[in-house]
Amino acid sequence: MSLESSETSDTSGSSSSAATPGGTVGLSDARYSSARRKMLDLINRLHATGVQADVDLPLISVIGSQSAGKSSLIEFISGIKLPRASGTCTREVSAVIIDDPWHCIVSLRFTADERGQTLGQARNEQFGGIIKDKSHVEERIRRAQRAILNPSTPSTQFLEGPDEDPAFREIMFSSNCISLQISGRDVADLSFCDLPGMIASGTDKKIIENLVVSYIDRPSCIILVAVACECQCPGFDLAQKYDPDGKRTIGVLTKPDRIPAGEEESWLRFIRNDFKTLENGWFSVKQPDTIALQKGITWEEAHYAYQQRLGTVNLTERLSSLLSSLIAKRLPELQDELQKLIQKTEENLYLLPKAPSQDAFTEIVHLLAGFARDLAICLEGTPNEDGLLQQIRSHHAAFKRAIRSTAPGFRATLPPVPGTTDFAKILYGKKTGDSSEERSKSLAFLANEEDKEMVGLSDQRPIYIDEVMQRANQAITRELPDHYPFIVANEYIASIINKWQFPAEKLYQAVYQCLLQRVKALTEKHFGKFSQGGLHSHVSLLVADYLKNCGEETRYGISWLLNLERRPRTLNDHYYTDYRDKFLAHYKGCRHANTHDSLIQSLTAYDSGALSSKSTTKILSGLKEINISAKATDLPKLLPSDPYEPALHIMATVRAYFQVAYKRFVDNIPNAIDHELVLGLARDRGLESALLQGLGITGADGYERCKDFLREPPQVVARREELQKRLERLDSAKRELMETWM
Repeated sequence: MSLESSETSDTSGSSSSAATPGGTVGLSDARYSSARRKMLDLINRLHATGVQADVDLPLISVIGSQSAGKSSLIEFISGIKLPRASGTCTREVSAVIIDDPWHCIVSLRFTADERGQTLGQARNEQFGGIIKDKSHVEERIRRAQRAILNPSTPSTQFLEGPDEDPAFREIMFSSNCISLQISGRDVADLSFCDLPGMIASGTDKKIIENLVVSYIDRPSCIILVAVACECQCPGFDLAQKYDPDGKRTIGVLTKPDRIPAGEEESWLRFIRNDFKTLENGWFSVKQPDTIALQKGITWEEAHYAYQQRLGTVNLTERLSSLLSSLIAKRLPELQDELQKLIQKTEENLYLLPKAPSQDAFTEIVHLLAGFARDLAICLEGTPNEDGLLQQIRSHHAAFKRAIRSTAPGFRATLPPVPGTTDFAKILYGKKTGDSSEERSKSLAFLANEEDKEMVGLSDQRPIYIDEVMQRANQAITRELPDHYPFIVANEYIASIINKWQFPAEKLYQAVYQCLLQRVKALTEKHFGKFSQGGLHSHVSLLVADYLKNCGEETRYGISWLLNLERRPRTLNDHYYTDYRDKFLAHYKGCRHANTHDSLIQSLTAYDSGALSSKSTTKILSGLKEINISAKATDLPKLLPSDPYEPALHIMATVRAYFQVAYKRFVDNIPNAIDHELVLGLARDRGLESALLQGLGITGADGYERCKDFLREPPQVVARREELQKRLERLDSAKRELMETWM
């Protein structure tokens, strides 16, 4: 039980071991100004809000062992009789001087619920009517104590029922407390908490100690420790532990009548503050010893020099002065602390996931719409270096290189005979077997339309002209002389197309994985906080299934495009013919490089915009005179006929078609993947519809499913509840401060 303030008694010379209800210890002094009373009342109201769980409020805590005479000390100070029983709770008493007859209000102050969880704002329930007779206080406190220690039973049952303990007590100790508000002419402006008496052993020893420590370890707690003059007190040892300098501890010697004859000096050391020194010293409130009684004198009379340290009045005055000074010092600090705590609490609340809406269905629909909207933006493309399309672009470039590298490695020369000159090295700048098809400057026409690194790119084995010629001769069936079947070129083209499937599949897989990771990230962003109710996992599975279906459609489209390419065809006659003529000239030039080396070099180096060889210029001028328009690159066509001429035509045909087909393919496959897979994921709000249907929230039990989906993790619910309760307490305390000082 905790006392916020207590009534004091005037009878410092009383000889009884405990104050009787009729024998009050009063304190009425004009020095206790209205301002001091106002501050004390404010602190009492702040305690009533429960904000002491968050900030350090000034208070006096009375501690001591169960045999230290602590209850008697409280009775002397408050003027009321307390029940003696184990398993007590904290008693908070507040006393205020008013010019009205004495009265007392007993209340139950709940700062925690039945489960021990801290409430938002403390709940104060008046327990019975106003008491005007001090003799009735003990019973009311005893009944209130039963209500506190049996929280699941209605308090009215203990107020109105028989005055007897129940057969079973739910708890032995509680963080909730009994509050006593005492008013009258002969009371002191004082507040203090009477904490449960400490025990030396037993199962409850640690529980009581933790409860006591929760009060006395606060810097603004004045520790009033009761020490019986007959034994060691664990309460003082605990006070020293949390106030080692003794700046906020006041010692009170109780039961001085128990001091054996001749041992007074050992206890007078405390009163003189020579032993166990404390900044605020020691007091004694219980007077006579056996010798003094025989002589008819009091302790004060025997030790007049220490009279200010003896008696309840002196103790109460000192406590009231210390508490008032502490309150005056703390009030400005409390305003700043409350404001900072409110701001911090609001920030912590903001960091938590948004609390579920009362309209669960609408919230889920909004969640799905927001997810679909963000996904559509992502798929359409964002101007960020780490955007989805920027990530995919590198895979497009790799795919283009892979397809370009399947260009046939045609060689317009015979394979070198071992031990002879390596003509491949002469013609192409590489050793025999080099997979690059073109290294000659005569391929400048490709440089105008391809990236520099693409020109001549080929990973295929060299195919020499004799191999092509042999294959052409083997394919002849019923054709006329000098006619070679198209099947030869078709087979070369088919072998190239067959190599396109793997790069296409690789591109698809790369884009699929990029998309999958983006979708997972967006799913986590929008639904990650709803894992407790299963919404996150359900959406993840549904999105994965939808993406898989889009992927299957995409793979079907890729297969369809590959099948289209397997039969050579093009309506792009102009480009095909132009490429064929240029490659034929190139291959003829390479073919005659040995026999007409100087001519070929002159022709390939010819530039009409610069000084050129006289021979090349003369030939072009002569052709122009007979109305034949030609360029230097056309002159190799005038070279003498070659027995490998048919092979050169086949090579030019295949190579020209590759140039047309590969450019078409490196556009079509990425476009198909983008259309079916990337953009297809958000087309016509299909995914959003699939999610609505898959989650089953549009059926008869849809609303309940929505509520389950939005269920939060218990730790989040508990954290939000904790912060909201704290904010409620802090706001209430802030209002009390503002109303008092405005």
